[in-house]
Order: sequence, then structure tokens, then C-alpha cells
Amino acid sequence: EKTGAMIYRKDKDTWRFEDDWASSTNILGLVVFGVVTGIAIAQCGEEGKPLLRFFESISIVMMKVTTWIIHLTPIGVCFLIAGQILEMKDVAAEFARLGLYFFTVLLGLFIHGCIILPGIYVIVTRTLPFRFIANMGNAIVTAFGTASSSATLPVTINSLEEKNGVDSRIARFVLPIGATINMDGTALYEAVAALFIAQLSGVDVNIGQVICSFKGAKRWQLCLKIVKMHYLKKFLN
Repeated sequence: EKTGAMIYRKDKDTWRFEDDWASSTNILGLVVFGVVTGIAIAQCGEEGKPLLRFFESISIVMMKVTTWIIHLTPIGVCFLIAGQILEMKDVAAEFARLGLYFFTVLLGLFIHGCIILPGIYVIVTRTLPFRFIANMGNAIVTAFGTASSSATLPVTINSLEEKNGVDSRIARFVLPIGATINMDGTALYEAVAALFIAQLSGVDVNIGQVICSFKGAKRWQLCLKIVKMHYLKKFLN
């Protein structure tokens, strides 16, 4: 628009790219800070006990607040979806496209969550995973309702410690790191979303680009939350 040059959708040489920074929460930085602070508290002994009890109190309070938010989430999501539906011109066609997209994502999540992960559990522990999965029912339902591993983290920690008997030191160290780094579902969803948007835009995607999309989504999953929220706000504006 500024130079008058034409931009062709299928010719990447005519595209204009701009760098932009967005402020967001540095989850990985918070995890590293939490680990360092925990080590320091342990080294301080009795003198660090007041700070330890302070953080434990914060954890209990935030657990209660998260529970309230989870209970109100369905109402908020209902209003958000209703507003988007009212703006659609052809509701049936949009739902047909989204239906295929949802099916693809759910199929990938089913294969990963119900076949690959239980298979790894069986190989490593030499036991069936059904009891372990049943004990994690609250965390699974919360994750399904909030679609956020960070929001589900307190429930996941509680389920592991109380029902599956995992040591609290292991659960509280591994889970925050796993929720930040090991976002396989997010990587799968983002890769399928990129292909879905390409098809809606009429862009032909070959097999090499498909593979690169999935590999890139897996590598960049650490920054996907920041990028997704930033460009979603730009798109809506």
C-alpha cells in the first residue's frame, strides 16, 4: 500500500514481512526462577521456612481461584462462540469446514494420547495404564474444558500427589517444565491449523511443506502461545 507494489498470494517474493515484538508472560523464565528459589530456600534451612509457607499459602489460594475460573469458563466460551456465529454469512458451509478440521485434530490427539503415550507408559513401567489414567480423570476433564496446560497444572499436581502417589518434589518440578516445553498437542494443533488456513486461502501445499509445517510446529512450540495470542489480537483488530 505504501509503495504501490503488487502482492501475489502464490509468489512469496512479493510478500512483505515485518518484525514485531509482543510482551507476554515468560513461563520458562518463571520455571527457572522457581527452581532457583526452591534450591535457595532448601539451602537456608529453618530461616527459609517462612518463605516456603508463604508460597504454599499462595498455591492453595490460586488453586481455589483456578477452580472458580474453571466453573465460569463454559459461560464465557458460550458467549464468545455465539458472537462469532452471528457474524457468519453461511453458517452451514463454515461448520462443514470446521468439522473436517476438528476431526483431523481430534484424530491426531486420539492417536497420540490413547495409543502412543499409553504405549510408552506400558514399556517403561511394565504395567497397564488404566488405573493411572482413571486417577487423572479430574486433570483430563479440566484440560478438556480449559484447553490450557497451565490452567490445569494445579489439578494435575494434586491428582498425581493424592491419587497416584507421586512424590511432591518430583511432581512440582517435572510438571511445570513439561507444561511449558512438552506441548505435543499444541504443536499438532498449530500444524493442522496452518494447513487449514492455507487450504482456505487457496494455497497449494506439497508434501515437503506439510512435513516442514509439523517439524517447525514441534520446534517452535515454546513460543507458539505468545505468537498465537499476538497475531490473534491483530487479526481480530
